[in-house]
Amino acid sequence: MFKRILITTSMLLFFLTASKAQDLFLSGYARTYIGALTTGESDYSILQNTFSLNFEHSRDNVYFKVNPFLYHYSDDELELGLRQAYMDLYFDSFDIRFGKQQIIWGKADGVFITDIVSPKDMREFLLPDFNEIRVGVTSLKFNYYYGNNTFELVWIPVFTPTQMPDNSSIWSVSPDYPLPYSFNNSNADVQDRLSNSELFVKYSLLSSAIDFELMAGYSWDDDPTFHSEKIFNPALGQVDSVVLKLEHHRLTTFGGSFSTTLGPIVLRGEGAGYSGKYFQSVNPQIPDGTEKKDYLHYLFGIDYSIGDLKLSSQFIQQAILNYNDYLQNDEYENTLTFLATIDFLRETLNVELFSYIGLNESDALVRPKITYDFADGFEMQFGANLFFGDKGQFGRFDKNDMIYTKLKYSF
Repeated sequence: MFKRILITTSMLLFFLTASKAQDLFLSGYARTYIGALTTGESDYSILQNTFSLNFEHSRDNVYFKVNPFLYHYSDDELELGLRQAYMDLYFDSFDIRFGKQQIIWGKADGVFITDIVSPKDMREFLLPDFNEIRVGVTSLKFNYYYGNNTFELVWIPVFTPTQMPDNSSIWSVSPDYPLPYSFNNSNADVQDRLSNSELFVKYSLLSSAIDFELMAGYSWDDDPTFHSEKIFNPALGQVDSVVLKLEHHRLTTFGGSFSTTLGPIVLRGEGAGYSGKYFQSVNPQIPDGTEKKDYLHYLFGIDYSIGDLKLSSQFIQQAILNYNDYLQNDEYENTLTFLATIDFLRETLNVELFSYIGLNESDALVRPKITYDFADGFEMQFGANLFFGDKGQFGRFDKNDMIYTKLKYSF
């Protein structure tokens, strides 16, 4: 631990010295984040100190950005990471970005539909800021501009999976199997080779009437599939356990999004079709417990303002094509989101309420928060994450209701 702290401190001192010597632009923030469960004995759900830096520099038609970050937890665990580290080359009608970068697509709030280029950090479910949930990936991004039209190509040479919570985490979800199970990770890794790279393309139009995007991708499913292998016990004369083999599979994706303004109303839509997704199945004739299906994921949203009050709502649906009753997922999974936010005291005090509502299982995640800009660069935030229901995407975390505070200084 001491060695890691020493290395981290040395790196930060190097960057700070370099920023003065080379006249870099330096920004970042320091944050303390404390959360406590409201159930049981009010155990802490998180004790985290964060230090994030942005180093930026430009010269002529070249720009670079490096964003190291540091998480320190209550158990003295120290996590040093690099969220982004890339360079831009600018030309008359196109630009090129290469290096580790976060790539954001789509129009959805709090939902990933066409926004699938950057994988996710789900170690704390959907609670962190989305710029921390998205994981930077080493990639090459090429943008070509023609009037209001943009053509974008992204090549990712090395696959990066979703970061899942540890088994000991309160956000860990155990697979739903009636028999004792163990894991086999021998097929979980995607080998680093050219044939395993990922490719995404997008066309976008930005005009006064509509903001429109079309995308396609040939990639790996960021979330692994659990293929089951039943273990027969000859002494008992029956199957008594299951081995779950984790494996990532190829996905082909086509989708698009739009947003347009009708008077005081903003209408948004986004959708994608995925081919090659594996779903868990209880079909006795399928030995590994999975079925390969195509599925759709789409939403329609509306934004509206009444004075300083901003309102937004989305209807989201996932639909499995060629459905059968053996699948553990519902044929249609329906979710609503609702956002209300308003500023007070000359925009120094912000009150926000964001909710996910699962219509299939009558579960929900409700997230009220208050943010106060106490001084220039210093803000205080108080909030809660409240889960409702006893099953479903949100109800399964019903015991994880929490209140929290964040103190953040930005520079």
